[in-house]
Amino acid sequence: MSRNNGARLGAPVQNLGMPMQEAPPNPSLAFATPTTFVELPSKGLSYPADHPLHGVDQIEIRFMTAKEEDILTSEALLKKGIAVDRMIQSVILDQRVKVDDLLIGDKNAILIAARVSGYGKDYEVNVACTTCGARTEYSFDLEQGTSYDGQDFEEYEVERTDRGTFIITTPTLKAQVEMRLMVGSDERYLTQLGMNRKAKNLPSTATTDQLRRLIVSVNGNNDTAYRESFITNAPAMDTRYLRKAFRQITPNVDLTQDFTCSSCGITNRMEVPMTAKFFWSK
Repeated sequence: MSRNNGARLGAPVQNLGMPMQEAPPNPSLAFATPTTFVELPSKGLSYPADHPLHGVDQIEIRFMTAKEEDILTSEALLKKGIAVDRMIQSVILDQRVKVDDLLIGDKNAILIAARVSGYGKDYEVNVACTTCGARTEYSFDLEQGTSYDGQDFEEYEVERTDRGTFIITTPTLKAQVEMRLMVGSDERYLTQLGMNRKAKNLPSTATTDQLRRLIVSVNGNNDTAYRESFITNAPAMDTRYLRKAFRQITPNVDLTQDFTCSSCGITNRMEVPMTAKFFWSK
């Protein structure tokens, strides 16, 4: 019987006077990056059946590391406006999930969780008081954000479809406008479109640009010219109704918090501003 077989079968192993060799530690196992689970505002309800987050209410991400800091400071990525998206993609463990296909509210939840993992929950930023206009440095708590699932739209005439879209009936024209929720690729497209118009000193068309991007059909007609006719000719009351209803059906993270002005002493509710300091706050 060999020495190895004796050890395996429980027989006593003789010490032949040779030192026992321990296996060298595996450097790759010395440090493991912590992970955390992020609650998805959408609860996975508005993803198509073939999406990896369909019906999933949370996603696991890694804590930020020096790798993600390198991504956020990459001049090439910053110039292209994709540094934050690349960072988010880097911390998501399930590589089937792509940032471009993430609902905006879910993307925001991951962004906030990643920031907290890297720099803590306190976010100090310069803000202006809505009462007296005085500017001051104020520290917001990012862990006070609340998740909204996009289900509170009873006051609007909205019908959810089995395709994950929503049909909103407008008050004036009674048009049945089918809209889809915004995902990462839409956000990037609309941001770039706005930047291009600004660079050319053209007036902003943010409202109609968003409608063109997200309206799937009008009265069941998905013809581009038909949809464009509605967007350019619908009364402002209808387009405003669409925007308000769309905000209600969109799952998101609400970061609105109390802000007390150090100059006038008045406390107002304020949405936490997402500035360049979000990842480089003091």
